[in-house]
This record gives sequence, structure tokens and C-alpha cells, in this order.
Amino acid sequence: MKYTILEKAYSPGDFRKRGHKLIDELADHLDRTLHEKSEKVIEWNPPEKEQIFWKDFLKNGDAEQFFPEVLKHTIHLHHPRYMGHQASPTAPLTALSSMVSALFNNGMAVYEMGMAPTMIEEAVTGFLCEKVGYGPNANGFLTSGGTLANLTALLAARRATASYDVWNKGNGKALGIMVSEEAHYCVDRAAKIMGLGEQGVIKIPTTEDFKMDTTLLETYYERASKNGIEVFAVVGSAPSTATGIHDDLEVLGNFSKKHKLWFHVDGAHGGAAIFSPKYRHTLKGVEMGDSIVIDGHKMMMMPMITTALLFKEGVNSYATFSQKADYLLGQTQQDWFNSGKRTFECTKTMMSMNWYLLLKSYGEELFDAYVTTLYDLGHQFGGLINEDAQFELAVNPMSNIVCFRYIEPGKDNTTLDRCNEAVRQALLEEGEFYIVQTKLRQRHYLRVTLMNPFTTTTHLQQLLSKIKEKASEWTP
Repeated sequence: MKYTILEKAYSPGDFRKRGHKLIDELADHLDRTLHEKSEKVIEWNPPEKEQIFWKDFLKNGDAEQFFPEVLKHTIHLHHPRYMGHQASPTAPLTALSSMVSALFNNGMAVYEMGMAPTMIEEAVTGFLCEKVGYGPNANGFLTSGGTLANLTALLAARRATASYDVWNKGNGKALGIMVSEEAHYCVDRAAKIMGLGEQGVIKIPTTEDFKMDTTLLETYYERASKNGIEVFAVVGSAPSTATGIHDDLEVLGNFSKKHKLWFHVDGAHGGAAIFSPKYRHTLKGVEMGDSIVIDGHKMMMMPMITTALLFKEGVNSYATFSQKADYLLGQTQQDWFNSGKRTFECTKTMMSMNWYLLLKSYGEELFDAYVTTLYDLGHQFGGLINEDAQFELAVNPMSNIVCFRYIEPGKDNTTLDRCNEAVRQALLEEGEFYIVQTKLRQRHYLRVTLMNPFTTTTHLQQLLSKIKEKASEWTP
């Protein structure tokens, strides 16, 4: 009996049968969503009901219906009315490369466990370094998400720049980083994990348009020094996740060079603009960064989660983690081919195949088309909002992230905050559109991230009309 069920689980025939059926189901799903044959982006279910459903399905459900049920109970990113979080509607080809990764299961900590994906990763990161504008000494690797990549970059920065060796000696000196108050929360989280504490995260206020106020850099740097904090890194947002606004990377790069600080660019969302001649200017100065993060699963149409971490001086990527695991890593010169020496992960997926396959199949023009289309749409949406007296922008968009709110004469800000919050919840429950929300300077804003290249201005006009409709139905 034991071997019978194992043989069943590993059956090539069963895999072929289920696989063909699933591919057909997924292709039908793409057809329904991309071409709006299905009306809803999400079939909203409160957490309590969803929990009951899946607990019951585990006991009583039909295994053959698992994938169809997942489709019913998940959000549909390929629908043009999906405008929510920063997650790509994946290029279908990457579902196939991800399937190969799942089946082959090469761990990649050491070269012999993943020869092809390791060298594929080397080719991809080398190409990305060239696109950023780095020189021949640059290199990088792929890792599991922007949060982990930013933490790794800051660890490398501390090792390369700080005067105190925390990795080997432990915390013995107050260290700090400088970052915009609008930076992604993962930067703050990384600093806290590193033991910098609240005082070690030096948050620079932003200007009226939510950019880091670079005129305050010298003041905050001197204040930190007087308080006994050794600043070792500056982080530039490209862009801020909440607002989609880019910091001035060129100014930050020059400031970092002047004070011999590590300059890190969090380009998790907007780093892909290196492929867009039209919007490359949003990254002016990016080549000055000692390191940069670019997410493949945000603006490059790949499945979650895959992130490139690139270093201007590649040698710094080897110094981040200095520890011995001789049975795994060996001791040859830098072991550049053993990725486990440079990453948090000892085991990671063969994520490099998604990057490589898209480049090989469609060329970098695909990324240009994707980024440029969505950034254009963000600007167009900003224009629609500015033309409508019942809405106001938080800031004119620089990317495909747009923050705005419904307004109405005679209503105070507190009431409008409640109204916008209620409208967003109503949209979620109805499921025709999916957008999110954020708070900026204590005010409640609706937030749209335009991720689907098949979204049009007609969809955006329909969204504004729907918001007005829901606002008119709301009673304080």
C-alpha cells in the first residue's frame, strides 16, 4: 500500500492528464479575464467565511475541483479592472518556466545543485548591471523579494562602509541610515532587524510633492553625528511605494559620495524604467548607486517572488556574509559560482529562468512596452482626475501609482476620509473593480496602481463614475 500511493503520486501519466486539463483551464481563465468576459475582478468573501470554506473543502471537497475552486476564490490580476497592489499580471510563459522550476527543484545554494539556473542567473544579472549603467566590476544575484534584497544590501553597506565590524563583534557602536519618511516600510524593518534601533533610522521629511527634501540632508547628517550616530548609508526611493514619487537620486548620490556613504537605491517598483527610453529620466543618477534592487514580480511581468540585487562593485556582494560551511561552500577563490555565499537563502527556486525566458523570447522591448504603457496610463489618469471637480490628486503622478480622493463641497476632511474609506470597501465587496487605499499626511486616499497593460482610459473613467455612485449612496 505504501508503494502504491507513492507510485500514484509520481505517476507521469496522471501528471500529463492533470497538466493538460489545468493548462486548458488557465488558458480559459486568461481569455475570460483579459477580454472581460467575466464581470468581476474578485468574488469578495469575508475572512471568517473563507476560512470555513477551505477547512470544509479539505475534509469534504473533490480534489478534482481544487484548481477551479482556487480560481473562484482568488483575485484576477489579468482583468483590466484590477488596479490594486503592485503585483504583475504574469506573462503566461512564466507559468511554464515556474512549473519547470517546481518540478526540477534545483536548490542552487551550490553550483553542482543548479548548474543551468546558476549560469542563467549570472547572464541575467550581468545584463541588468549593464542596463543600469554599471561598469565591468559589477555583479549581482536574484533573491526572494524586495524586503530580503533591501536587507541584504544594507548588510553589505554596513560591512563595506561602517568603521565597526558588527557581523563579527556584535553591536558596539551606534550606526544609522538616512531615508525618506515615505520610504517603503521594509527599509525601516531591515534597519530594526540589523539592530540600528529607532534612532538609527534617520527619516528625512518630504517636500510638498512627497520627494525626500534633499535640502535637509546636511542638517540631519550633522545632527546624527553630534548625537554619536555613525551614518553609513543613504537610501533613495525609486519610487516611494505609497505615492509613486521618485527621490532625486543624483543629489543623493553626490551627497553620499561627499560623505563617503553607501548609496542604495530601492528600485523595487520603478527600477524597471531602465528599459523605457521615455521614463528612464525618473532614474537619473541610478548608476551612482552602490547597490540597487529591482523586482521582477512588480513591473516585469513575473510570478512572485523574484528580485535582482545589483552591486556596482561586485566584490561587496561576497563580503556580506562571512561564515564557514565548508561541507557546502568550499574555499576556492570567492566561489562566484556558489550563490549560497552571497544570499540569505541556502535554497531558492530556479527563478532566473523567468527573467531569461522572457528576454530570450521577446527581448527587452517587452519590458519597455510594459513600463511605458503603464506609466503613460498613470499620467493619463492623473489628467482625468484633475479635470473632475469631484476629485483631487495627492500629487501629480510620476509613475503608474496614483493617489486621489473623492471630495464634496461643504464636507470636512474627517467626513471625506470616512466617505473614501467606505467607497473603497463598497468597491471591494461589489468586485467589479479592485483598488486599494492609503493614508498620506493623516488624510485618507484611494490608491490605484495600474498594473494591467490592457487597462484603458475608458476603464478609468468607469472607475471614477463608480466611485461617484458609491459616494452618493454613502450616508455618514
